[in-house]
Amino acid sequence: MTMDVKHDTPEDETDPESGEEKLSGLQWWLNEAREMVMTVLVLLPFWLVFTSFIYELRVIPSESMVPTLLVGDRVTVAKFSYGYNRNSPALGIGRWFTKDDVNDPDERLFGSMPKRGDVVVFRHPNDNIVLIKRLIGMPGDTLQMKDGQLIINGEPVKREFVRRLRYRQKHKDADQRILVDAVEYRETLPNGVSYLTLDNVNKVGYENTPLFTIPEGDVFMMGDNRDNSEDSRSPYGHPELAREQPYGWDRKVMNFTTPTAIGYVPLDHLLGRADTVLFTLYGCKETETTVCFKPRLWSSFKDK
Repeated sequence: MTMDVKHDTPEDETDPESGEEKLSGLQWWLNEAREMVMTVLVLLPFWLVFTSFIYELRVIPSESMVPTLLVGDRVTVAKFSYGYNRNSPALGIGRWFTKDDVNDPDERLFGSMPKRGDVVVFRHPNDNIVLIKRLIGMPGDTLQMKDGQLIINGEPVKREFVRRLRYRQKHKDADQRILVDAVEYRETLPNGVSYLTLDNVNKVGYENTPLFTIPEGDVFMMGDNRDNSEDSRSPYGHPELAREQPYGWDRKVMNFTTPTAIGYVPLDHLLGRADTVLFTLYGCKETETTVCFKPRLWSSFKDK
C-alpha cells in the first residue's frame, strides 16, 4: 500500500498571462530607473547635436523686445543662420576648451553675415548669459541716437507714429505689475525691414548718445522696447567713449572698473536667428485703460 506524500513547494511567482517571473516592488523600480537612464543616454547625443547645430528653444524672460516678443514666449532659434563658433554647442561645451577673450570672426565654420533687422540670439560679450535683441548696426556703420531718433550712417531712420498706449509691465522685484505709458512707432531700416518699437513717455533711457563707429567684426544690438532695454547703447559697454563725452549720455557714468554692459557684439558670439514663436505663456487682461500685445504665435520675424 502506497501513500501519496504532499511536499510543500514555494508559491508560483510567475505571471499566469505572460509566464514571466513577478518582480518585487524594489526590483520593479530599479528596472524602470535603469530603462529611463538608458533612454536618456541614447537620446542625449541626438539632443545635443540638434540644439547645437540645427534648432533650439529659448524662453523670453524680460520685456526688452516688447512689442515684438513678450515675456513667456518660447522662440525657436535657427542655429545654422550665421555659421558655428565656440559659443554654438549646447550647454556651453564649446567654451570649455577655448579661450573666450579673443574676437575672431574668421573662427566661424560656414560663417555668413547677419542682416540688419534680424532678431538675434547671442552670448553676452562680458557675462555668461544669453540675450536676444534686434541687430541694428553692421560692421563699419556709424550710429547715434538723437532725441529718440535713430540715425544710421548720417541718415535718420524712418519712424512713423502708430498709437499712444498704456500697458501693464511686470516689476522685476515683485509680483505686481506697474502701469507704463508709451508711444508705439513703426521703424523702417534702410534695407526695408520694418517693426514696431516702444518709447516710454515717463522714462528717459538712451534717447541721446555719442556717435558710435562699429568696428569690423562687431555688430550693434538694440531692444525694440527702447527705454526698457540694456543693449549696445549703454555707456557701461563703451567706457572710453563715455569718458570722452561725459554729457553725451542720459546716464552719466563715473566709474568703469569692469565693462558689464553689452557694448559692441562680436560676430563670433552670435548663436542664431530667432525664427518663430512656437508657443507662449504670456498672460494679459485688457481693461478700459490698458492694452495687451498680440502674441506672434507661429509667425516668422520676417513678417511685418
